[in-house]
Amino acid sequence: MIEPYCGSAPLPADLFVRWNFDPALLVGLAVGGGVWVARRGACWAAGLGWAILAVLFVSPLCALTSALFSVRVGHHVVMVAVAAPLLALSLRRTATASALTRAGSAMFMVHTVLLWLWHAPAPYAAALADPAVFWAMELSLLGSAVALWLAVLAPAGAIGRSLALLLGSVVQMGMLGAVITFARAPLYDAHLGVTTAWGLSALQDQQLAGLVMWVPGALPYLAVALVLLGRRLDRPIAANEPVR
Repeated sequence: MIEPYCGSAPLPADLFVRWNFDPALLVGLAVGGGVWVARRGACWAAGLGWAILAVLFVSPLCALTSALFSVRVGHHVVMVAVAAPLLALSLRRTATASALTRAGSAMFMVHTVLLWLWHAPAPYAAALADPAVFWAMELSLLGSAVALWLAVLAPAGAIGRSLALLLGSVVQMGMLGAVITFARAPLYDAHLGVTTAWGLSALQDQQLAGLVMWVPGALPYLAVALVLLGRRLDRPIAANEPVR
């Protein structure tokens, strides 16, 4: 059996020595972050976004995802709902962002399909069995999330459209979380037998994963929706300006 990219499931005693210093990953983060800053200029949002990605993939959190599906789901939630919007903030005034704003519904559908696909048992198992598939999962989730957030955060975008995309994201993530939470048997074979060291059965770990996606996963989208609404209400509407 091929070992997952993040390594075998760690025991609690050795978690904090399980840093991931994969040279290809470190070079990718350094080059990617450097090119991003060089092309877009220094930006706190981009810097924080890249720092979060480094923590997700370099720190012992990466190894812990091999043991607990709930941590894997939390890892994905932070990537698509925290790191992705930060990266999108640094891109939202580009021509690409303007194009994606007009294709917001398509970006939502693509991201939704990918999120459900990679959390289905068979594709998820394939990602853990092959590092190339693993990176296809991670990069497609991150890329589609950045595209979706560009549509949500575009300066010229209609607030109604942005709120609809945010609400749709909350609903679809909640539905996926509910499916995972209420499954009556463990669905993810890779986590069978490796969760007990962490005080959870495989089914309990899976239920926790569903709740993470269902509840905390919705909070960033709801928070952004409230910020957008607050800004819209604070801005006076000109007499000839349509309400969008």
